[in-house]
Amino acid sequence: MNKASASDASRAEVVIGGAGFAGLALALALRQGLGDPFTVTVIDPALALAQSKDPRASAIAAAARRLFEAIDVWDAVAANAQPILDMVVTDSKLDDVVRPTFLAFGGEVEEGEPFAHMIENRHLVDALVAKAKELGVGLRAGAVESFEANGNSVEVALADGGSMSARLLVGADGANSVTRERAGIASYGWKYDQAAIVATVAHEREHDGRAEEHFLPAGPFAILPLTGKRCSIVWTENAREAKRIVALPDVEFHAELEKRFGMRLGELTVVGPRRAFPLGLFTARTFIGERLALVGDAAHIIHPIAGQGLNMGLRDVAALAEAIADAARLGLDPGGADVLERYQRWRRFDTMMMGVATDGLNRLFSNHSDVLRLARDVGLGLVERMPMLKRMFIREAAGFTGDVPKLLKGEVL
Repeated sequence: MNKASASDASRAEVVIGGAGFAGLALALALRQGLGDPFTVTVIDPALALAQSKDPRASAIAAAARRLFEAIDVWDAVAANAQPILDMVVTDSKLDDVVRPTFLAFGGEVEEGEPFAHMIENRHLVDALVAKAKELGVGLRAGAVESFEANGNSVEVALADGGSMSARLLVGADGANSVTRERAGIASYGWKYDQAAIVATVAHEREHDGRAEEHFLPAGPFAILPLTGKRCSIVWTENAREAKRIVALPDVEFHAELEKRFGMRLGELTVVGPRRAFPLGLFTARTFIGERLALVGDAAHIIHPIAGQGLNMGLRDVAALAEAIADAARLGLDPGGADVLERYQRWRRFDTMMMGVATDGLNRLFSNHSDVLRLARDVGLGLVERMPMLKRMFIREAAGFTGDVPKLLKGEVL
C-alpha cells in the first residue's frame, strides 16, 4: 500500500512522468536516499496494468546492476538475469560460409562480476513497481498533459483532469516524450535508414552465457543470451527490408533468421512477438528547463550497436538523483537551477561522446565496402592482440569510466 495520505496526493517534491526503468529507478533512489519526508510520485498509463507486458529484453551493464543492487531491487530479479560470460565479434558477408571471430571478450570486469546481464524487461519493471509500493512512492495511472513553472513550484496538469504540484518535474517518458514537447525543447539528430528487428529465440543447445555480434553489411546481428535455452536477437536491417522480413510467414521468417543466426545452437524457434523498431540518433537541445529535467530516451536516443541506450539512461538517473539528494540534505531547492545545471554538466558531454561513437561504429560496419571491411577487420585484429585495450573497452561497456555517480558504484545516496 502507498504510504502517502490522500491529502498529500496532489503534492510531491518530485513528479516523474514515465514508469519505465529510468523513472522508477529515480523514484526509488530518491525515496531511499531522502526518506519519507521527500515525496515522489510516478505517473504513467502503464501503471494501470497489474503486470508489465513488455516482451523485450535488455542488457544491464555491471554499473547499472550495481545501481539496482543499491536500490534493493536486484535480488528480486537475479534468478531471471543471465550473466554474459563471453562476447565474440565477427565480420562477414551474409552468404559467407565461415564467419571468423576477429575479437573475443571475457565477460568479467572484476573477479566474479560479469560485465553485463541480460534480463527480460517485464521482470525488472515488475520488481521496480513492487519496491516502489513498498517504499511509499506515489504511483498514478495517467499521463502528464501540460505543466507550468510558477515561482517555487511546477504545476502539472494530467490528462484525466487531475493536477499535481511539485518542486521538480522529471520527463522519463521515452523517445516520443510529451514532456519534452510541451517544454518546447527541440531535439536534433537524424533517422537512420535502418530498423532493429527484436525477438526471442529458443534453441536446442546451451548458449553457455555467450553473446555474439555478427557485423553484416546491413548492420549488426546480435545474439544475446537469456535464462534457459533462449536468446534475444537484435537484428539490424534496412528499414524497408526489416518491414518485409517481420511480415513474412513463419516458415520464411525462420529461413531468414537461420541464415543469420547459424546452427551452432541447433534448431531455432521464435517465441513471442517479433517487432521492428526504427533507429536514429537524437539528442535534446537541453536536458533541463525551469523546474524540469529529462532523463533516458526523453533526453537522448542512440543506435543499439553498442547496447548502451538503456545504460545511458540509468547514468542519467544516478547523476540526477545524486544532485537532488546533495541539494536536499543542505536544505536547498531540489528543483533549483543550480541543481539542474549540475546534472546537465554531468551528463551532456558523456551523452554526446557516446552518440558520436555509436554513429561512427554504425557507419563503419553497416556498409558493403570491401575496403572498409578490410580496414575494420585489421583494427579488430589489433584490439584482439592488445589485452590492456580490450580491458579498457570492457570497463567502458560496463559503465565504469568517467565521473561515475555513487549509485553506479553500488553506493547508496
